[in-house]
Amino acid sequence: MNIIEKSDDELLEIALPMWSDLVKYSNEGKYGKFIRHFSYNLLLGLNEVELGKQFAKSELTRSLSTDYDFLGFIRRGEHVTCLFRMRSTKKEGEWLGRMVLGYEEGNVKIFAASIF
Repeated sequence: MNIIEKSDDELLEIALPMWSDLVKYSNEGKYGKFIRHFSYNLLLGLNEVELGKQFAKSELTRSLSTDYDFLGFIRRGEHVTCLFRMRSTKKEGEWLGRMVLGYEEGNVKIFAASIF
């Protein structure tokens, strides 16, 4: 099945817990748990040294508010981009959270995740 064929409600059931985990484990600095739903190709492309620095030094990625807003989905090809309005518990303003989901070997995996 192609993930873009799922309804918005079906996608929300998948995406919201995955995004909540990313926020939680980013705040806690738990790298192993943060990447547990990442696709194989995403894991191969990660620069673990830079990601480790982000966990250690980035005030934003260690202070993401759990009070965020789901903005919508963008379906393209074999992936769905999930968009979120993010806030920080320590910095003023708003950021765009993005998570790209798709299937890998029959399981939904994260193909990209970022905060802009």
